[in-house]
Amino acid sequence: MLARFWAVFKARNLEFFRDRSSLGWNLAFPILLVVGFAFIFSGDGRAAYKIGVMQEGTDNSFFHLKHVEYVHYQDLILAQNKLKQHQLDLLVEPTSQTYWVNRSSPQGYFAAELLTGKLPNYQRQELDGREIRYLDWVLPGILGMNMMFSSLFGVGYVIVRYRKSSVLKRLKATPLRAVEFLGAQILSRLFIVLSITSFVFIACNSLFDFYMLGSYLDLLLVTALGAASIIAMGLLMASRSQSEELTGGLLNLISWPMMLLSGVWFSLEGAPQAIVQVAQLLPLTHLLEAARAIMNDGAGLADIQYHLWALLGMTLGFMGLGALLFRWHGDGR
Repeated sequence: MLARFWAVFKARNLEFFRDRSSLGWNLAFPILLVVGFAFIFSGDGRAAYKIGVMQEGTDNSFFHLKHVEYVHYQDLILAQNKLKQHQLDLLVEPTSQTYWVNRSSPQGYFAAELLTGKLPNYQRQELDGREIRYLDWVLPGILGMNMMFSSLFGVGYVIVRYRKSSVLKRLKATPLRAVEFLGAQILSRLFIVLSITSFVFIACNSLFDFYMLGSYLDLLLVTALGAASIIAMGLLMASRSQSEELTGGLLNLISWPMMLLSGVWFSLEGAPQAIVQVAQLLPLTHLLEAARAIMNDGAGLADIQYHLWALLGMTLGFMGLGALLFRWHGDGR
């Protein structure tokens, strides 16, 4: 069994790495995106003031200004960390009539001046902290998007192509079992995705010195679990189909909503609750939120256990359903 598994695993890796155009694109595309965002968004990437509020439903006109985004928080420590990282321009607590400002933030200076004009009795508190650039924030999104496309299409198209060209039919005639074949495909793609993503991260980090507060080992674990869940989703999409066009449509059907709703390019903080709830059904959302918590907030595994359990559950669910529905010939035969 181990020899057959290793043979399929090795063959799939060689097939990928010998395809120079595919390998080059997987390496070059995320690096070009990171470099592009480094120059395009050299500032903080926000067009309006963003103010954190520690209380809901205040009637003062300051909390209803146009061109200002208000984000409500229950956890003061979390909100203060956002302010330290320049993710908020100002933090206000109406109950104690106190506001906090990051003394190194130009946006915070003008937001504070605006507040004192409207609420002169509020007490000022100052915080310090290193700015999180938009590049630091968007990095997990870029890498996650690249992992998503590589995982979905790298597994989905390959299996459908194998089925259409009768490779699976010939493999069925060997002692190779379906669980061995699927396990080798998943681990092969996981190895490829982690290798590519690690290389891109290390290369870009040497150029831009990304903001990193947490553990690299924790980040690697989250990356592996997130990639496994998306690979398993691709396996499920390709479990029966014999049409590359149909499979491509199904993969696009799930990849584009993930790219738009999982927080790849922008935060869902302050978005309608219905959108936030839908986003929680997508593995890319949990991958990005967990990675950003580790990198930007210094979170440990215990702090992100909700995302870990969600990714693990999705991985096992997709793998189990994909293995149950898998057919060597397709079309239920």
